[in-house]
Amino acid sequence: MNRKTKKQMRKTPRVISFQEGFQQGYDQGKTHGIHSYGKWMEGTSIVIPTYNQMDLLKGCIASIQTHTAHPYEIVVVDNASTDGTADYLRSLDLNVRYTVLERNLGFAGGVNHGLMMARGQYIVILNNDVVVTPGWLTNMLSCLDSDAGIAAVGPVTNYIGGEQQIEVPYSDVKDMLPFAEGFNKPDPGKWKYTDRLVGFCLLFRRELLYDIGYLDEGYRIGNYEDDDWMIRIRLSGRKLCIAGDSFIHHFGSVSMKSIENSQFEETNHGNAKFYEAKWGNPHQLIQETRHTNGAAYEQFGVRGIPSYQFYPDRRLVKTSGSKLYWLQDGHKHPLELQDVHQAAVFNRAVRLSRHELQSIPTGDIIQLHTPEELQQQQAGKMTIGIPDGSIVTDSSPEAAQHLFQLKDGKRRLFITPHAAECWGIDQQDIYELTTEQLQSIPQGLPIIAPPMLISPIL
Repeated sequence: MNRKTKKQMRKTPRVISFQEGFQQGYDQGKTHGIHSYGKWMEGTSIVIPTYNQMDLLKGCIASIQTHTAHPYEIVVVDNASTDGTADYLRSLDLNVRYTVLERNLGFAGGVNHGLMMARGQYIVILNNDVVVTPGWLTNMLSCLDSDAGIAAVGPVTNYIGGEQQIEVPYSDVKDMLPFAEGFNKPDPGKWKYTDRLVGFCLLFRRELLYDIGYLDEGYRIGNYEDDDWMIRIRLSGRKLCIAGDSFIHHFGSVSMKSIENSQFEETNHGNAKFYEAKWGNPHQLIQETRHTNGAAYEQFGVRGIPSYQFYPDRRLVKTSGSKLYWLQDGHKHPLELQDVHQAAVFNRAVRLSRHELQSIPTGDIIQLHTPEELQQQQAGKMTIGIPDGSIVTDSSPEAAQHLFQLKDGKRRLFITPHAAECWGIDQQDIYELTTEQLQSIPQGLPIIAPPMLISPIL
């Protein structure tokens, strides 16, 4: 009887193919990501959007690695550069996380991708045309943590508009570092509150993303999206602060300067029109809202009023996926609808980011057999004989044709026609009231447009 030797019995080692190895790595990474979701890094995520400025990006990253004492991660979003930036990013070590977009989504789109990737408890949005300096982040963090009511902090610099620009003694960036080392001595006496911070360098806590939302991607390429975000922060009741003891060097709008003059003017003009259509007079809006809604600001305290409180009641909202919700009384109610009606209702819904939806308390599930049953959700309290959620306007020909929503005995102003359009108000019947009737109803929180989101991953 023939027997196989031990040598013959040994199995030939199995060679794992590249595809199998790739799949194993993907599965392990996905599992780790699921289990670690919501567990944030005890440090700062530095998010850098970039487009075709590889040398400046290299200098920016090198300065961060040299001059940042606190725990941090770098997240770079390449907006479809054509100058080799993607290859450079692939050559870096694991301390730099990155993504390469298939097309240029502009400053807001690039930043939003980075914010989605960020894992830190604190986040910095940083231009690629910046060189940071010793103590830059330490001093900004000290400023932010000095007051729970501060939402965002910015540094001072050599080149920017507004209060953040200071005079510097150097003309060549090679001579900048000695000045910065002497300037960046911790000094809370140099901190000051402001009404505006510029988006070239912004520090904030992670929870601000959930309460305020992402940057509005309706602004093309760049400009105005940071001003838009500042208005939303200030409307919430929170503060902005300049850390005057933190200086960084800014080469200044290099990506925007690379655009041809005609395209730059067209882009800037378009963004200005979008900003005006969305906000009207935002500074007057903030002043009047704080004056007439003091109780609401007291109720939410230093963390401020979350953005969903500035959205209308009894509205359909959705994620970028397939989830539908009904907003009512400060809660989001998951909707369950027969598949035959799902598409029609989904198309009517207003998209919000996952972060914003996560910040809204979840109410009971609403099961519907037909879309028409949504009308039954409109029934509620009455104000001068009109049900809550109704849209009203002043019937007087001389009155400005503002639209309001009635909620809990108050009238809530849609701040612009754009805001009303974003929420689909033109599809709803409008009640006409006399001037006396309308003015007899106290003012509630105004209603703003949600940020436009183009990226499907947010």
